[in-house]
Amino acid sequence: MAEARAFTEQNPIRVFLLDDHEVVRRGLTDLLDAEPDISVVGDAGSVEHALARGPALRPHVAVLDVRLPDGDGISVCRELRGRMPELACLMLTSFDDEEALLDAIMAGAAGYVLKQIKGSDLVSAVRTVASGQSMLDPTTTARLMRSLRADPTGKTALAPELAGLSPRERDILALIGDGLTNREIGGKLYLSEKTVKNHISRLLAKLGVQRRVQAAVLVSHLENPDAPRRSAR
Repeated sequence: MAEARAFTEQNPIRVFLLDDHEVVRRGLTDLLDAEPDISVVGDAGSVEHALARGPALRPHVAVLDVRLPDGDGISVCRELRGRMPELACLMLTSFDDEEALLDAIMAGAAGYVLKQIKGSDLVSAVRTVASGQSMLDPTTTARLMRSLRADPTGKTALAPELAGLSPRERDILALIGDGLTNREIGGKLYLSEKTVKNHISRLLAKLGVQRRVQAAVLVSHLENPDAPRRSAR
């Protein structure tokens, strides 16, 4: 896990904004620039503009609208993080969309909030993701996590990605989905914290993801492939 980064008025959080509505960009700029430790270094109104301008501005945080006329903020998140792995992407949308949340997390987004969020909470979210922590809308995330359960009978056909996990790794993954810490997982499964950490490292590698929350949401999706899906655009 990356160490938390500290920001000050002399070393502010550099924020890049992507939204196709100019009034939204101006409002977000005014809101964030009013904070002494945050500086909006640029904005864009389209996917093309964001990919052209974003990397050169070296932002710490990108606040990205999910739905855009020429694409979506999730693909922008994936592309920008491919060029700047340390970038924290905060997805901003008007829709409580589980499909978009899943896609955003798998693209490496650090946060997902609804546009109904209060200004002070959005400022807090920017600071949270800038420090290296995750800021995901708790209600939407909880619904996805509740669907993650290891199959106790072993009779259900598992997706190929899950079939490669041992029963113990699937148990641990289900508990990650419940939001338990390594220590809490160890207590439930009578394992040492170090053993749990080793299991998690192996299962993340098998699933091809780097973060716990990515693994949990991925498995939630794999175990419910026929769930209704909505477009992220």
